[in-house]
Amino acid sequence: MTVPAASPHTMNTYGRLPVAMSHGDGVRVWDTQGKRYLDGLAGIAVNTLGHNHPKLVPALQDQVAKMMHICNYYHIPGQEALAAKLVALSGLTNVFFCNSGLEANEAAIKLARKFGHGKGIAVPHIIVLEKSFHGRSIATLAATGNEKIKEGFGPLPEGFLRVPVNDIAAMREAARDPRVCAVFVETIQGEGGVTPLQRQYLKDVRALCDA
Repeated sequence: MTVPAASPHTMNTYGRLPVAMSHGDGVRVWDTQGKRYLDGLAGIAVNTLGHNHPKLVPALQDQVAKMMHICNYYHIPGQEALAAKLVALSGLTNVFFCNSGLEANEAAIKLARKFGHGKGIAVPHIIVLEKSFHGRSIATLAATGNEKIKEGFGPLPEGFLRVPVNDIAAMREAARDPRVCAVFVETIQGEGGVTPLQRQYLKDVRALCDA
């Protein structure tokens, strides 16, 4: 069977490979013709537990049988228990549950700007890195350092100062701007080339933010 490169009824956000996947188990997936593959994409890095996980699947089935979704107007015992565990493990104070990294970054941008306004900054700015990737919404595109994926979506929101990767001097200079309210970094950049941030650089950025 020939699989078309584009689906006739779904938006063509990516150029699809001519392969239709059927199911998966662990790190393996199978196409509709029965051919087995090693899944090196993991749902673009979100299926960290693999496919058909023996603990995750029953937990999801149990929750769906109880309740599909309820908004945050109400207490959700399971959600609150998970939040408490994440707080204990991370040493942080609160958890914001959302569906994707894009939504997490959108929320972080809003929180940073809210913080900036609370400090009396009229137009809060966020320091971001060259070659970074923070998502494909309008705000996260503006924060992203890959110009190619921004083409055709302007004008984008302002409020971002871009500096080179692993350059603490440039970071310190940018942080002198009184409009700066936050710093956005990926510890390992992946979209614009695989670029790990140096350990000492991250320590220096942390110290700069805490100063």
